Amino acid sequence: MSRAVLQPSQQKLAEKLTILNDRGVGMLTRLYNIKKACGDPKAKPSYLIDKNLESAVKFIVRKFPAVETRNNNQQLAQLQKEKSEILKNLALYYFTFVDVMEFKDHVCELLNTIDACQVFFDITVNFDLTKNYLDLIITYTTLMILLSRIEERKAIIGLYNYAHEMTHGASDREYPRLGQMIVDYENPLKKMMEEFVPHSKMPCEYLSLDAMEKWIIFGFILCHGILNSDATALNLWKLALQSSSCLALFRDEVFHIHKAAEDLFVNIRGYNKRINDIRECKEAAVSHAGSMHRERRKFLRSALKELATVLSDQPGLLGPKALFVFMALSFARDEIIWLLRHADNMPKKSADDFIDKHIAELIFYMEELRAHVRKYGPVMQRYYVQYLSGFDAVVLNELVQNLSVCPEDESIIMSSFVNTMTSLSVKQVEDGEVFDFRGMRLDWFRLQAYTSVSKASLGLADHRELGKMMNTIIFHTKMVDSLVEMLVETSDLSIFCFYSRAFEKMFQQCLELPSQSRYSIAFPLLCTHFMSCTHELCPEERHHIGDRSLSLCNMFLDEMAKQARNLITDICTEQCTLSDQLLPKHCAKTISQAVNKKSKKQTGKKGEPEREKPGVESMRKNRLVVTNLDKLHTALSELCFSINYVPNMVVWEHTFTPREYLTSHLEIRFTKSIVGMTMYNQATQEIAKPSELLTSVRAYMTVLQSIENYVQIDITRVFNNVLLQQTQHLDSHGEPTITSLYTNWYLETLLRQVSNGHIAYFPAMKAFVNLPTENELTFNAEEYSDISEMRALSELLGPYGMKFLSESLMWHISSQVAELKKLVVENVEVLTQMRTSFDKPDQMAALFKRLSSVDSVLKRMTIIGVILSFRSLAQEALRDVLSYHIPFLVSSIEDFKDHIPRETDMKVAMNVYELSSAAGLPCEIDPALVVALSSQKSENISPEEEYKIACLLMVFVAVSLPTLASNVMSQYSPAIEGHCNNIHCLAKAINQIAAALFTIHKGSIEDRLKEFLALASSSLLKIGQETDKTTTRNRESVYLLLDMIVQESPFLTMDLLESCFPYVLLRNAYHAVYKQSVTCSA
Repeated sequence: MSRAVLQPSQQKLAEKLTILNDRGVGMLTRLYNIKKACGDPKAKPSYLIDKNLESAVKFIVRKFPAVETRNNNQQLAQLQKEKSEILKNLALYYFTFVDVMEFKDHVCELLNTIDACQVFFDITVNFDLTKNYLDLIITYTTLMILLSRIEERKAIIGLYNYAHEMTHGASDREYPRLGQMIVDYENPLKKMMEEFVPHSKMPCEYLSLDAMEKWIIFGFILCHGILNSDATALNLWKLALQSSSCLALFRDEVFHIHKAAEDLFVNIRGYNKRINDIRECKEAAVSHAGSMHRERRKFLRSALKELATVLSDQPGLLGPKALFVFMALSFARDEIIWLLRHADNMPKKSADDFIDKHIAELIFYMEELRAHVRKYGPVMQRYYVQYLSGFDAVVLNELVQNLSVCPEDESIIMSSFVNTMTSLSVKQVEDGEVFDFRGMRLDWFRLQAYTSVSKASLGLADHRELGKMMNTIIFHTKMVDSLVEMLVETSDLSIFCFYSRAFEKMFQQCLELPSQSRYSIAFPLLCTHFMSCTHELCPEERHHIGDRSLSLCNMFLDEMAKQARNLITDICTEQCTLSDQLLPKHCAKTISQAVNKKSKKQTGKKGEPEREKPGVESMRKNRLVVTNLDKLHTALSELCFSINYVPNMVVWEHTFTPREYLTSHLEIRFTKSIVGMTMYNQATQEIAKPSELLTSVRAYMTVLQSIENYVQIDITRVFNNVLLQQTQHLDSHGEPTITSLYTNWYLETLLRQVSNGHIAYFPAMKAFVNLPTENELTFNAEEYSDISEMRALSELLGPYGMKFLSESLMWHISSQVAELKKLVVENVEVLTQMRTSFDKPDQMAALFKRLSSVDSVLKRMTIIGVILSFRSLAQEALRDVLSYHIPFLVSSIEDFKDHIPRETDMKVAMNVYELSSAAGLPCEIDPALVVALSSQKSENISPEEEYKIACLLMVFVAVSLPTLASNVMSQYSPAIEGHCNNIHCLAKAINQIAAALFTIHKGSIEDRLKEFLALASSSLLKIGQETDKTTTRNRESVYLLLDMIVQESPFLTMDLLESCFPYVLLRNAYHAVYKQSVTCSA
């Protein structure tokens, strides 16, 4: 094409520059992925690592680009079998290289056209044209360098072409040119230096410094002749060489400037001076670049902080100060990227300059500025819409009017600009109208191309003011319709996706430094950038990059939550320790000291330090003294600021909520801590007192409640989730809870020792108490079963947990009843006769001698009574706790229970009893016991037989009572209102078992208990006539059981007892036991 016929207006320079720059980025993305795939043994094409094909591949590479297929059948024979698979699997790689070749052709053609048109470039005048031209050269250079770094390129292209020739009988039509290009660009910069000899006429506000460095470095490498003739160019070149040791080619691919430049210039005659310049600049870069950039980052941190603070206070300033915001973002982004690429590519001796522990702060303020721009976008739109219509349109109109020459086409375009801007109004912003000035910007780009060529009717070089004004207008239009794109252009940090190790290391450093932990949210926020580095020409990497962004974001938020959780746990531990100091058990020493002081007794060694009283830690003599708790609270507030910074963030269409991470970690830790604070030791059967555990839990909860001051989380939800799970047998992870631990301990440790005779239930104290025995127990039963401890247990376990405890107790009772029934069956004939012969003393005495296992029956009934006594303590404690928390509901339930009509159906009554029992209220018939015993029904025994066994069980117990009188331990103690062998618990056992059994078998509870009373009275009256002192040792103490049974029963009355057993005997019995207790104490 000759210049005579070349029409600049028809060359579509603007369109070609736009399309080729975009396509160049896409080609870079594809080449980058090929390079990474070939460098990864797992992703590398199998044909390149197959040992059977190794010789064939080496042969193809050695002969590349020519392959003699006919004369080397032996070496290439193995490829014959794989040819179709090779064609299929290497097609994407091969045609990517073909696309690179076509891209190169288009770029070369466009550069020649621009040269032919003698285009004028000046970044201050035709900004878009100059920037796109320089970007295209850099993209083209980077692409060819990256291509040369794919070591397997010859093998891939050669293998594909061989397979193509074997399949189709001829080479691929693109192969000869492609093969030659690969050979020519073995040393891409050297080849391109030759190419760019004709193009050597190469001649900002929010522009990337990184991009400008590339323009300077690669521009002067390719057109190095100007360095010898232009002092300004040489100074620019030196500044760029001193600022960096390497440039980012693409993502994490870097270009070592000094070595590459020196290698290129060393072979050029007369370039010794340039080589010396390069070496001097290299020394300067190694010595001073790190510290210079460190100071830049330090300045930018404070500048961005001030800017973010001002804008958060006065968002209206975003309009007039928008340029400063984008400049700040661009400078900060360049410094961060500089640090990232140099940290891995600098000598270790100067490593300190490349470790920035405050980098998180800089990233954080960048994110804050970005957030302001997104949040107050409409504010900026209002400002710039008014600016465009009220000022820019007027000034542009004047400039156009004052043009001495303005061709028709240019005049039409300029007029359309003015009209577009004049038609804008604030109402469009208020109505939420979507603006789109892309057409206007492309028209100005085209106009730059038309007016920048030589011999243009309207030369932009002669009308610089017009160019500068239009560049300003274009920036203003971007503030209206392209804010998101501007943010990506000036502050995108998606490069961190390719520096994962450095990214994670920076994050860890941030968390380790307390002053920086408040900025740690910047790292998960950076993961929102990652998808902006993808390109439509390489869609297959979207999933890979998306997954990486999700995993990193998840990991960062999880680590932040863990760190906060650990701090909270440490604070809780401190607070639990302080709370523990206030426990009653610690006041004994203080009271002792006070008493001794009063009586003027000298105790302890002289000089023994006084024990510090609780609360002394709050007395501060000096504000500068910082306690461990102060440090923990400071660190927590800093980290919680970060967690609370954003309510949520969207990463690759997934929404992350930082606060939920903290909530879930707190739930898990709170659960483990509660269980851990029980201090349950299975080997020694030790466990914390419920009251002490409750104190610790409350201290823990108080700390957790205070977290709401730092982070907007619903801590009540955490309490509900955790504490409700603790009321169940197992938590959501299948781990034991405090309910299961305490239930197990009370059943297997405390109540088992009661059965063994080491502990007794003292009704007067409403507690279980240790008895003096040879082997002392490792725990004091009273400290685990008194009213305060049982109330604490009820607070901890709640109604659900106490119900589980009751069900477990009932299971043990049901197993005892099952054994009792077996004993009844063994003695069924004797018991049947005794049931009808209670008024025949001689016959009863003879029948009684035939009974077996009498002691076993009484022992098992006593065990049942002990368990029921413990349950009544637990139920009473539950009622007290619920009456405090929900008094109105408890009183309603109580009222409901007390007013059930006698004629109510038993099923309905049992439902009411179940409700009442869940609230801790005592019931005539225990629903839990009914459920436990009803599950025992045997299939082989008829209901009538079951009923008979139940009746005979009561007979068995009644006729066995007199044997208790001979037991030394059966003596009644008025002080404890019971017997040391727990036989006073029989009263509760007899009443509860009778009520449950005869409810199940639909018998009359009252009648059966009357029968029991008659039999028991008759049997006990007989021992009054006995003369053997051993047999009647504790006769009076056993008589009192009858009174206890009646007092305990809702079905029996004292009148009924009077008819069976003279009250005078009871009165005398009480008198005797009280007299005996006084004698013993004396």
